Amino acid sequence: MAQISPNKVVTITYDLSVTDENNQKVLVESAEADSPMVFLFGQSGLPEEFEHQLDGKSDGDAFSFSLTPEQAYGDYDEQALVKIPKQVFEIDGQMDEEMLQVGNYLPMADNQGNHMQGKIVAIGPDEVQMDFNHPLAGMVMHFDGQVQSVREATQEELEHGHVHGEGGHHH
Repeated sequence: MAQISPNKVVTITYDLSVTDENNQKVLVESAEADSPMVFLFGQSGLPEEFEHQLDGKSDGDAFSFSLTPEQAYGDYDEQALVKIPKQVFEIDGQMDEEMLQVGNYLPMADNQGNHMQGKIVAIGPDEVQMDFNHPLAGMVMHFDGQVQSVREATQEELEHGHVHGEGGHHH
């Protein structure tokens, strides 16, 4: 039975809850057996502490752990709330009203070409306020789940840095 370690393909199911302002756990995401989370351990881009908590586990092992903001996506940063001129969102001089809705996440790039996701939080007459914090920034996250499978990554997966096939990336 394979154990989770670097360069293994890991398949897990889990429930993710966060602690709300009333100190209650609120379920925000589930990865069920029909659509599990599949990732390349050590190259997943997931928080380091998330992987550390799973390290050494095997098929069928249950897990339950919490991550503080410092161990995960950091504290909520007010500086990541940015006002952007509305004309930036025009395509061929037209505003896409369906795209420009409060709550939508849009792919954006900064002046250096770095790609990021921004959430529209407000739309004014001349500007759009976007939040570039990770959606889970500032939250304590609680994971309860089970390891479904662990296997060796293929050479191609290692070269590409992600999982291929079922539950992974398709080229």
